[in-house]
Amino acid sequence: MAKFYQLLLLLLTTVSLHAQVIRETIESNSLDSNRNLKIQLPRNYNPKAERAYPLIVVLDGDYLFEPVAGNVDFNAYWEDVPDCIIVGVEQDLFKAKDFSFDEETNDLTADGLAFYNFIDKELIAFMDRNYKTSSYRVVVGHDLSANFMNYFLAVKQPIFRAFVALSPDLSPKVSEQLPQWLLSLEKESFYYLVTAEADIKAQRNKIIECDSKLKTITNAKLNYKFKNFEDANHYSLVGRGIPKALAHIFALYKPISRSEYKEKLLNAEDSPYNYLINKYEAIKHFYGFKKRLIENDIRAVAVASKKKNDTNSLENLALLIKKEFPNSMLGAYYMGMFYEEIGDYKKALLQYKSGLLYEPSQYIDKEIMLDKMYEAQDTLGN
Repeated sequence: MAKFYQLLLLLLTTVSLHAQVIRETIESNSLDSNRNLKIQLPRNYNPKAERAYPLIVVLDGDYLFEPVAGNVDFNAYWEDVPDCIIVGVEQDLFKAKDFSFDEETNDLTADGLAFYNFIDKELIAFMDRNYKTSSYRVVVGHDLSANFMNYFLAVKQPIFRAFVALSPDLSPKVSEQLPQWLLSLEKESFYYLVTAEADIKAQRNKIIECDSKLKTITNAKLNYKFKNFEDANHYSLVGRGIPKALAHIFALYKPISRSEYKEKLLNAEDSPYNYLINKYEAIKHFYGFKKRLIENDIRAVAVASKKKNDTNSLENLALLIKKEFPNSMLGAYYMGMFYEEIGDYKKALLQYKSGLLYEPSQYIDKEIMLDKMYEAQDTLGN
């Protein structure tokens, strides 16, 4: 099993050739030096488009950038997470200073505060100025950097909405204050904490103790998740934790699953069409961008509409599809389905015929349109 996850990590850390990876150098007044950045843009990134993308800041970017970037690219391809802009900060030569805190007060040292200000005042502004970033930001850290990033929670309005702490080497102040910081969150946020059975013993003990405190927090704005991997160590937990963290952070974005269909969509008091609209509005509100309607969700809503005999929902869905995909067969296919449901097979046939003039989709092609056309013709013939 361990070899399997090592292979998976290797595959994911080899970032897709289709993803756009850029190297930048940023001049920092806070640090009084230059810092090198690794930046991955989505495959379909268009600087002139209106769409914005969540920003993922990766500390320890020397080695942590590739696992994060590879996982995001892979999962975004399958539409399980949104396309994101990822920036990794190379710190190999500066780690001891960047993440340092005072041993007596446990506050950040002057060097640690300088790096904090670099992220807060300079890096975020640089990314917002040069790339199409949304207001939804994620920070990922491992070991010392996973401890450091918690200091961003000490302010009233944290710049990050999601925190991925991979085996943090927790300082006394973070261990003591983290529960209160998370309790004080005013915006819905995610916190994902990771350790493993073979993690560094001293760190693991502190993480386990911290988890016991965080589990008692009652804040509706906090989405907290703890993971303890049985077959991983301090380093291999990175490859295990990142995809799990992404799934947790972007749970709302994920396509309608079988369980969501059964437990929520079918049982919703509102119509299936309104459920879809509300889901996409929530994604826009939470992540800061409009999600493009996907075929998986279209199919789920269409099936639910038929199962609930909600022809209005099916018609509204078909009209939305025609608007969102004017050159696709999808609109004609689902409008034909609507007419079939109300018993107007003549109009259904016309829709299926017209659909042959458009482009196929992921699941609907010319062969399927012809089958539906022949079915409608047979029904009319009878």
